[in-house]
Amino acid sequence: MRPDSFVPDSFVADGAEQPMAEINMIPMIDVMLVLLVVFILTAPLLAQAVKVDLPREVAAADSPLPADITLSVDKDGQVWWDTAAVTPAELDRRLDDAGRQADPPEVRIRADRAVDYGHVADVMALAARKGLHRLAFVSDPAPAP
Repeated sequence: MRPDSFVPDSFVADGAEQPMAEINMIPMIDVMLVLLVVFILTAPLLAQAVKVDLPREVAAADSPLPADITLSVDKDGQVWWDTAAVTPAELDRRLDDAGRQADPPEVRIRADRAVDYGHVADVMALAARKGLHRLAFVSDPAPAP
């Protein structure tokens, strides 16, 4: 401002044009509005699941069907067919017989927590080679809260 008046310098036409040093906010506001519209349109697409507060109940464990096979592997790697210990040759023969059935049964594997994974993998691979592809792992259910 000039000291002798209250008229700003930009309104005085004295021939000396100065460059405009103000930021033009209109293009930035336009960009922000476009981004806001894009965000509003795409936000509902980001939610892929319905949020539901599910009940917390302890369900009874599935009881095995009579035809299902329960194999247990103890911490020493010994394999048990139901409650009887079996040798590798006998396990091979029994799994071969079960795999030849018209409707092969499910093999439920109960492995000790301390058993080497290699023993469990061997049992799984043997069952798969014999045509028993439905494998399940049995675990103790968590205690009710």
